[in-house]
Amino acid sequence: MIYSKLGHTDIEVSKICLGTMTFGEQNTEVEAHDQLNYALENGVNFIDTAEMYPVPPNAKTQGLTEKYIGSWLKKYNKRQDVIIASKVTGPAPDFSYIRKSLKIDKKNIKAAIIKNLERLNTDYIDLYQIHWPQRQTNYFGELNYKYSQINTNKILDNINESYEALNDLVDSGIIRSIGLSNDTSWGVMKFLEISKTKNFPKIVSVQNPYSLLNRIFEINMSEISEIENVKLLAYSPLGFGMLTGKYINNKPENSRLSLWNRFNRYSNKYAKDATKKYAELAKKYNLTPTQLALSFVNQQPFVTSNIIGATNLTQLKENINSINIKLNQEVLDEIETIHQHQPNPAP
Repeated sequence: MIYSKLGHTDIEVSKICLGTMTFGEQNTEVEAHDQLNYALENGVNFIDTAEMYPVPPNAKTQGLTEKYIGSWLKKYNKRQDVIIASKVTGPAPDFSYIRKSLKIDKKNIKAAIIKNLERLNTDYIDLYQIHWPQRQTNYFGELNYKYSQINTNKILDNINESYEALNDLVDSGIIRSIGLSNDTSWGVMKFLEISKTKNFPKIVSVQNPYSLLNRIFEINMSEISEIENVKLLAYSPLGFGMLTGKYINNKPENSRLSLWNRFNRYSNKYAKDATKKYAELAKKYNLTPTQLALSFVNQQPFVTSNIIGATNLTQLKENINSINIKLNQEVLDEIETIHQHQPNPAP
């Protein structure tokens, strides 16, 4: 396994991070514990979760993911062996069952962290992230920013208040570091500006989608990652399973894209066409499509950790073993050729 520092901190995280959003929906508590044990035994020390998980979110299962991680921590006494990242849910009309108000403010961040800690059976979280910003912007499949009648002062007030709340949690020792998720270059730079002005802890990471089907992060966020050392925690590196190649001809029974239509942005015609080309390229070099896709993400210099997810140990083993594969320049050049012909078909 490869390890690196999380931003400017002394926190060392594995290049492969175990994503857990299937825990409580597609995976039972026993299966979740098996995945956590296997990941840890194979060098993965970084676990990512969120208060709204599992996915797809609903009132019946909300919080089960953190509870399963918490029961594992308690059963095996592994808290000192892992780095845990979690998130506070942002405003969304569908998630009122989590809290009446989902504003990213002091009151709601405090309410969220109390429940996070309770479910996780821990008294601190290593990385706490805002799941998505409290403003209208382009994330979750939206490629372009849409102009609207925004109140700039309200947006800035909210960012300042949320940052103050997170700073208080760092000061109290409840969280060790702060990160963003599903945010833009403007959002990242605004947090960095405030951290300098108010001497708040600098954000250490941004968790955004990144894969062979979605390389939007490279356009300008990668420059921020290099210069400001706020690197990427890449989620959906397999495009919700699309890049495994299993959806090229049909949708396997009980797979995510067959069970839930909400992730169809990964299975449009252009994404399928590009996936076919990447699968053919993988075969040419005696790789599986999964190995090609994950190795590509692992090798990017702006990626601190690649958040993989699995519903069984066979998948998990292949995902983790991608760390042992190094794509040569010839393969990378052929990836670029495919990308240039069909860039970012699944934003």
